[in-house]
Amino acid sequence: MRIWSLDRLISPAVAALALVLCLLTVPAGAQENAAAGDPAAQAVSEQQLLDEFGKIRGRITIPDNKAATLQQPQGRDYQSFQRSTLPWVGAIAIIGMLVAIALFFFVRGRVRTQAGESGQKILRFNTLERLMHWMTATAFIILAITGLNLIFGRRLVLPLIGPEAFSTWSSWAKSAHHFVSWAFMLGVLAMLVVWVWHNLPDRYDANWLKSGGGLFDKSNRTHPPAGRFNTGQKLIFWSVVLGGGALSVSGLYMLFPFAFTDITGMQTAQYVHAIVGVLMVAVIIAHIYIGTLGMEGAYEAMGSGSVDINWAREHHSAWVEKQQAKLDGPAPPHAAAEPAE
Repeated sequence: MRIWSLDRLISPAVAALALVLCLLTVPAGAQENAAAGDPAAQAVSEQQLLDEFGKIRGRITIPDNKAATLQQPQGRDYQSFQRSTLPWVGAIAIIGMLVAIALFFFVRGRVRTQAGESGQKILRFNTLERLMHWMTATAFIILAITGLNLIFGRRLVLPLIGPEAFSTWSSWAKSAHHFVSWAFMLGVLAMLVVWVWHNLPDRYDANWLKSGGGLFDKSNRTHPPAGRFNTGQKLIFWSVVLGGGALSVSGLYMLFPFAFTDITGMQTAQYVHAIVGVLMVAVIIAHIYIGTLGMEGAYEAMGSGSVDINWAREHHSAWVEKQQAKLDGPAPPHAAAEPAE
């Protein structure tokens, strides 16, 4: 049991130093009052202690030294970030991305395969790659939902389901977040090992960026050449690897609190985890859109693993040519004229 009193709350050395500082800074009239026996003039204010020492500490008898810190300015900044700044950052990132996708869809429409389906398939991702992708994707969706509950749950979910249901849901969400995080970390590491060589910069990237990958051409006739992963997919890959790495490291700090750092480091880890998390949610929303509704034929790459040869040649022509060269056979003819590059 902790019993707090003034003589145990502030050490004699700290009190003496603070008193000297107070006497040096107070007006002469106040010093005269103090000399006359006014005890209030000699009182040490909380703000003066914070200004001089960065925190207010007491004396404790238990082994946990962290418990001696009663107040620190960074804690107030962190509280303000959690209650006001972070919800605004998350709302702007996620809602902003949804609005941008909606505008893009209504203006551009779905990206169609200009040559149509040929009926001939080419293997794009094998079973191991698809398993790795879906494990990581499923884990991220669970982590996103349970993590966003910490930011928006009290504002959006609690009024709808009531305090008891919200308490139960939040308890399960916390446990799911902790356990599923290991699958996510494993998936990010596996994707880095398996796909890193396909996502390094190559000679097609500059032209792809210059033309916007053909995504803004309503005629569907501009499809710049690309390897197995085009530049847009490379940006998604590195966002997942680097962002997932930041989430993993900061998450480990929080899974094992104070094992690697002090209270300031814990707060920094939570800053990183929260900001990177909401930004990654926005990025993955865009990735889900372009891989499903946004582009015809894209889902089959991670669905069945095989895509139509015309789709592959329009979006990954350099990769198709390389695959055909490995088979020592010419690329199959198009069902329609090849789009201009």
